[in-house]
Amino acid sequence: MASEVTVYSSDFCGFCFRAKRLLDSKQVSYAEINVDGDIAKRREMMALTGNRTVPQIIINGRSVGGCDELYALERANELDTLLGS
Repeated sequence: MASEVTVYSSDFCGFCFRAKRLLDSKQVSYAEINVDGDIAKRREMMALTGNRTVPQIIINGRSVGGCDELYALERANELDTLLGS
């Protein structure tokens, strides 16, 4: 079963790049939603995650946080389980 992953991001965001690089290294497909200049998308992100900074990552409907939280899941060997791999 493939996981549903959404990444809210912004151009020129180093943390966004790092988070996407980790997902790419695991060959995870994800929907990327760029919030630059899009107030509606940023509000949507904030409503779903409770956070205003990017990236915000949602896996199977669960907000996991940003880049630091994604890498913490990886270090704890929990990311693959969450992704269903």
